Amino acid sequence: MKHINTQQLTEMNNRYRAHLINSLSGFKSANLIGSVNTQGQTNVAMFSSVIHLGASPALVGFIIRPASVPRHTLDNILETKQYTINQVSEEFYIQAHQTSARYSREHSEFQQTGLQEQYIHGYDAPFVKESMLKYALTLREIVPIALNNTQLVIGEITDILCPETVIQEEGYIDIESLKTTSISGLDNYHTSHRLSRLSYAKTDSMPRSIALDGAKIATTS
Repeated sequence: MKHINTQQLTEMNNRYRAHLINSLSGFKSANLIGSVNTQGQTNVAMFSSVIHLGASPALVGFIIRPASVPRHTLDNILETKQYTINQVSEEFYIQAHQTSARYSREHSEFQQTGLQEQYIHGYDAPFVKESMLKYALTLREIVPIALNNTQLVIGEITDILCPETVIQEEGYIDIESLKTTSISGLDNYHTSHRLSRLSYAKTDSMPRSIALDGAKIATTS
């Protein structure tokens, strides 16, 4: 097994190190974040750093890069306090990836990639019409991370859009049925293959496979 130490990491080519370190955290969710400024200029950008922070209140976070590069998404969110998160499926992952190109502020990634804007009543930030699981958020807090000058943007979910059929009886959303993609490294896209759902872990027994809806123990052949 290869052993890479701190000195070797420091001496690596920057791009090589970026690919290497970005691979270590495993599969990451692929999401498009939609936003708009007060002049009505829309923006949509790919993020692989979206994380669940809590269910009550319903909080989600994502990481914004340092200010050394343009941050149209953050600028828009600071102006309007609104944004959307849209899961990427295999039908449009190439268009979604293209949103990471460095378009100028005046050129909406929606228009440049062919993705379509979608809106709900009373909310200005655009959803991605092609996405089958998406939600609107209101900005709640931005936490600076001094170690690398990034920022954790925290929003509270206000609206969720998805097919009713994918929501199981106890609330679990079957994202695999939506052909949701994930990312490894910087640019590798994947679809998933479910192994099973498992019962709640207890100290006196090993977990067992349960049905997708969580209502009963799944039968095994």
